[in-house]
Amino acid sequence: MSPPESTSTLPPPILPLGLLAARKRAILLVLAASAAFVVSAAFVKAIGPSIPLPQVILFRNAFALPVLLLLVAQAGGFTVLRTKMPWKHAERTFWGMCGMVGAFHGFANLPLATATALGFTMPLFLTGLSVVFLGEKVGWRRWSAVAVGFCGVLIMVRPGFGEAALPVGSVALVLLGAFGWAMAMLSIRRMGEAGESGVAIVFWFALSSAVLAGVATVPVWVMADARQWALLAGIGGVSALAQVMMTAAYRRGETTLLAPFEYSGLIWTMLVGIVIWAEWPDGWELAGFGVLVGAGLYIWRREVVRGAKR
Repeated sequence: MSPPESTSTLPPPILPLGLLAARKRAILLVLAASAAFVVSAAFVKAIGPSIPLPQVILFRNAFALPVLLLLVAQAGGFTVLRTKMPWKHAERTFWGMCGMVGAFHGFANLPLATATALGFTMPLFLTGLSVVFLGEKVGWRRWSAVAVGFCGVLIMVRPGFGEAALPVGSVALVLLGAFGWAMAMLSIRRMGEAGESGVAIVFWFALSSAVLAGVATVPVWVMADARQWALLAGIGGVSALAQVMMTAAYRRGETTLLAPFEYSGLIWTMLVGIVIWAEWPDGWELAGFGVLVGAGLYIWRREVVRGAKR
């Protein structure tokens, strides 16, 4: 009797056609959502500093609310918005607002692809924060990837290299925004583990952010023209559509399958920046992009391996 075949020589398992189709749709949805987020970022850049940042954030959330109300209706009506953790929502709103301020400032004041790449430091921050707040164990491989990722940031920013250097203040604000998004992700994870619905988390964030931004907008209000109103509506509508597609994607496919495809946003932003604003990344920026994305993908890969061992 011959010995059993090594698992390494066995053919890969054949997945049911329905599961394969669902995974393909999920991947396409992530790619489409990433492209939609890039369109929203381009609208923010097109408005630039002509409209104050609080006002942009106000209408980003206000114009998203009608789309989110459709999600609420689909999920069963306003009963899904009942919550027993208002302070957790307040915490998520605070950090989410920090993230939005950093991201929108970056889109308006830095090359589009660079601002997007800096936003990909979020998984690096999340790795460290998971140790502090969730008690997760992070080995030397992932800590090394975090360090390498921030080296990629230094390559992009090139502090001290005169005209080649990016504005340190803007870079710092974008990085603080990425830290805010990481904290917001921790809040979302903890609320999800406590049983809060995804629809409630997204809706209350949009509503609370609109209210807070509305208050901050009062002393700096600028009357927008027709073009600016169209861009503001586009930011809100496209962002909401991207959120819906991303949510639908992660309902159809595993996080371990879909997460790497979110990095396609960097490709889209480079193309949009080149075509519309002639923002050609130089060799140093491309090297920094590669190092940062590589570090993020390595962290994702280690998460997959660690999850498989549980």
